Amino acid sequence: MYGHTRRQRSAQSVILALETSCDDTCAAVLDGAGGHLRANVISSQGVHDRFGGVVPEIASRHHLEIVNLVVAQALDQAGATLDDVELVAATRGPGLVGALLVGLCTGKALAAARELPFAAVDHLQGHVAANFICAEGTPGASGGSFEPPFVCLIASGGHTLLALVREHHGFEVLGSTLDDAAGEAFDKGARMLGLGYPGGAALERLAAGGDPHAHSFPGAAGRGGLGVGRQAFARSLDFSFAGLKTALLYRIRELGEAQASAQAADLAASYQAAIVDRLLQRAERALEHCGLDRLAVGGGVAANGELRRRLAELGATVHVPERALCTDNAAMIASAARYAERLPYPDYLGLDAYATGERPPDQVGGRPARPAAKPPGLDEQAAAEQPA
Repeated sequence: MYGHTRRQRSAQSVILALETSCDDTCAAVLDGAGGHLRANVISSQGVHDRFGGVVPEIASRHHLEIVNLVVAQALDQAGATLDDVELVAATRGPGLVGALLVGLCTGKALAAARELPFAAVDHLQGHVAANFICAEGTPGASGGSFEPPFVCLIASGGHTLLALVREHHGFEVLGSTLDDAAGEAFDKGARMLGLGYPGGAALERLAAGGDPHAHSFPGAAGRGGLGVGRQAFARSLDFSFAGLKTALLYRIRELGEAQASAQAADLAASYQAAIVDRLLQRAERALEHCGLDRLAVGGGVAANGELRRRLAELGATVHVPERALCTDNAAMIASAARYAERLPYPDYLGLDAYATGERPPDQVGGRPARPAAKPPGLDEQAAAEQPA
């Protein structure tokens, strides 16, 4: 199944990584020493489209059906076998627990069968580490690798946050969403406009033929004079997209079904512009407070063309990985594993997955991948209070 007949011996240590935190079954092979990507296989589950969102139980069962085939395909594309693997890694969380357990248990089993070390990787650390990958055609310094320090904007369907990256093995959270993630805002906006799932790409295609100034939606700075909490939020590095979704819903109701359909492209373009505005305004503020002029971007929303175009206009050095490294993938997990704690056999056998929040303390030790920190230079009250 995994290519026991050796075709080519790797000259460097090879990392085999798995990622199954949501509905993509992913495996990748990375040269551990140089960070060069040798294979990145992503199998997406189109079965969820009919439900308008990911069904956790279906996702888990589908992972079980194909995870072995995906691993075998990654090894085959890399010209490697399990004999070449010196480290196995898998996403431990956050994500859908049932889905996570498939990749985590498969990775632990592959490592344990050969008594190899194992690295349990935080999914968000993976998005940061996607910027460290040396992949042909990837923009950035050092042949595609973007090195710390930098500010990283992570925007996906489940997470939206700003992080200060000082080193390869961790990051400090500067600000995060108080309600919905940016990717979720794209998906739910697309649903309101009658588009399919996943909605981000569909909304972007519709917006391409619309006027982003046709409709006015709430801006990133919020409205002044409406309470201390709202003013504090406007000064912070946190995000909020719930009000933007509500504004789109009300605008569609005001227009009526016929006019909303006729103006769908303009609504999509204006709504997309508002989401991008919120992301960029906070990113620029984070760069200013950290005293840096280097910004990296990760997460599925980084594949959005309008966001990429606007990022190029920032007065900073911006690194955006190629699209295949922005969405969920195992290459980013392998990249993070290069700098993660390598647990020897059998210390990792008892590791469990975690769904949300900070990585739980382990009986084997290790430090959290995401130490929280207040944004430097921000007023403590502004950083702590939520919008009123």
